[in-house]
Amino acid sequence: MQHKTRPFTLKAGLLACLAAGAGSFSGCANMDQQQQSTAQGAAIGAVAGAIIGSATGGKAGTGAAIGAVAGAVGGNLWSKHMEDKRRAMEQATVGTGVQVTRTPDNQLKLQVPSDISFATGSAALEPKLRPVLEAFANGLERDRNNTKIRIVGHTDNTGNDAINDPLSLRRAESVRSFLEDRGIKGERIEVAGRGAREPLVSNDSAEDRARNRRVEIFLREVQPSNGY
Repeated sequence: MQHKTRPFTLKAGLLACLAAGAGSFSGCANMDQQQQSTAQGAAIGAVAGAIIGSATGGKAGTGAAIGAVAGAVGGNLWSKHMEDKRRAMEQATVGTGVQVTRTPDNQLKLQVPSDISFATGSAALEPKLRPVLEAFANGLERDRNNTKIRIVGHTDNTGNDAINDPLSLRRAESVRSFLEDRGIKGERIEVAGRGAREPLVSNDSAEDRARNRRVEIFLREVQPSNGY
């Protein structure tokens, strides 16, 4: 009887990584980010399943197996689709200063610095930001309602909340308007303005204040189980 093989077998990869400990998945060099998430979820689920199975009078091994399966599914929330988008945005933003990251709750995050986003006191898009937003919008229309976007504007502490709060919101709204002009439906986009309340660094220098003036764009994949 012939057995089908795959480049990565979850069972083999999981066992190898479990041997290193549940907190050491970054050391499994042969696994990509999605596979590491799957294996880590499986490991945590296995431990939890074994504890629960033992505590409730069941077999620890059976509980571990069930927990591993559930954990693997739960840990694999970062899909290939999202990973492809992350890589595409990294390539599209090379040299711009935009930071492209995956958040702990499996959202794609673009952190856009002030020098390419908005002039001081302005909510008008800078020309350098437009190609970044074009790249971000590319393909989102094909996603339809499979992804949601959240745009958050920030300011430094110059001025007061009465000025900074509406300014940060207008900046987020400017990004939303740009995306809507590219065919992205407005109901897929939420906006917020945080004013100066969430600085990255202290506002003690002009350089630090510039770092705090930014726009953050988040993309999340809608989970069919809850529709959000």
